[in-house]
Amino acid sequence: MTITAAADGSALGNPGPNGWAWYIDDENWAAGGSPHGTNNQGELQAVLELLRATAGTDEKLLIECDSKYVIDSVTKWMPGWKRKGWRKSDGGPVLNRDLMEALDEAMRGRDVEFSWVKGHAGHPLNEAADQRANAAAKAYQAKQEPRRGPGFTQATDAGAAVAGSAPIAAGARGDDAWGAAPADGPGTPWVPEPVEGPTAGRFDKLSDPSASAAAASLAEPLWAEASDLFDGLDDAPADDPIELRITLSGDEHARLTDLAEAQGVTLEEALRRLI
Repeated sequence: MTITAAADGSALGNPGPNGWAWYIDDENWAAGGSPHGTNNQGELQAVLELLRATAGTDEKLLIECDSKYVIDSVTKWMPGWKRKGWRKSDGGPVLNRDLMEALDEAMRGRDVEFSWVKGHAGHPLNEAADQRANAAAKAYQAKQEPRRGPGFTQATDAGAAVAGSAPIAAGARGDDAWGAAPADGPGTPWVPEPVEGPTAGRFDKLSDPSASAAAASLAEPLWAEASDLFDGLDDAPADDPIELRITLSGDEHARLTDLAEAQGVTLEEALRRLI
């Protein structure tokens, strides 16, 4: 059996109030965040919390992420970083080292596979995780306790619940079944914000991973491979530079910011590398 889950992060302002969430189905999910952080930190924390929550099971774990930075960090770059004492190829320190080291530890002995999915493209599990991560970020922005979810309660074949590591057990502080008590009082279930497009009205069917897997196979990568981003950086600048102005959506700007942070460069330099 394979447990399929989505992990996602959100940051309002990037950096700003941030949230993370992982989602398997309506009975197995968790969310959290911090008053200040980046989108990358939220993405990494979501995967880490998922690994910790499912540590009590021997099942294979398939993690759907819309962050190439997270997937490449864990599956491609981490071995080299470790050999170099958590330094990048240019000698600079690895960003978010504390989370990277914690992920390295949580991955040991686990059968884990990552699958990239395009964000905001109707992948059911990704949409569910995104909704919860964004809701957590908004809760921190409003200085409220986020709804943390039930954690990992998936039953084994024998019917016994697997004890996961839910961040806060429901009922521990008078919380309702969704996690923390909402602002309008205990017992009020959380209804995710409406989703425009192909996921509208489908939160009652988000536990079907087959649709996500089929759609993911059609998705195209958002970024070039990391090695390609350095091509031509040593070329002499043109005698007559050309000024180019582009308009980015909020989502595009956040992705470019993530890429710049991952490479340790400015937004302008990240855009130059993509070109």
